[in-house]
Amino acid sequence: MANEENLNTKGIMEENQEETQDKLEKLDELLHEQNEKNKIVLNTHTLISRYFCGDIKILIDGYVEVELETVEDMIVDKMGLVHGGFIFGAADFAAMAAVNDKNVVLAAANCQFLSPVKVGDVVVFKARVRHKEGRKRNVHVKGFVENIKVFEGEFVTVITEKHILKIKLANDEQTNGNNENDDI
Repeated sequence: MANEENLNTKGIMEENQEETQDKLEKLDELLHEQNEKNKIVLNTHTLISRYFCGDIKILIDGYVEVELETVEDMIVDKMGLVHGGFIFGAADFAAMAAVNDKNVVLAAANCQFLSPVKVGDVVVFKARVRHKEGRKRNVHVKGFVENIKVFEGEFVTVITEKHILKIKLANDEQTNGNNENDDI
């Protein structure tokens, strides 16, 4: 009798697991359909090298997740340490994508490299627009390898009226770029 009860209980549990799995699959389909309806198109940095700056995994208004797979082209030594410039580049790309305006540019950044990244690591950057003031956007970016935070930064961005290379700078108009006072 105890065996019959165990078999019945086991059968009921298997049925419940199948029903739960079916419900999860239906929910996943609905979420996928909803994401397709609400899909946001990337409007900035569309020609950036995804190899060096990462791939967008999630893009919603004011938030993005970028995944960077580190490769041998990024290493600085025989130990496999990845150059911080690649980490910064991917974080910058995440910040720009979170703002997602075709004329967004970086004005300033304050960041910390919290843990080394080695070749083969996959770094996930999460960027969120935290403050909007006129054309200025402050974006907070965190980078993780698994559950270890390896990067954190605050990016100050500006949305210009037109492409930054089409804007005439005051110094260019006055001196045509030949200023004796330039310290370069």
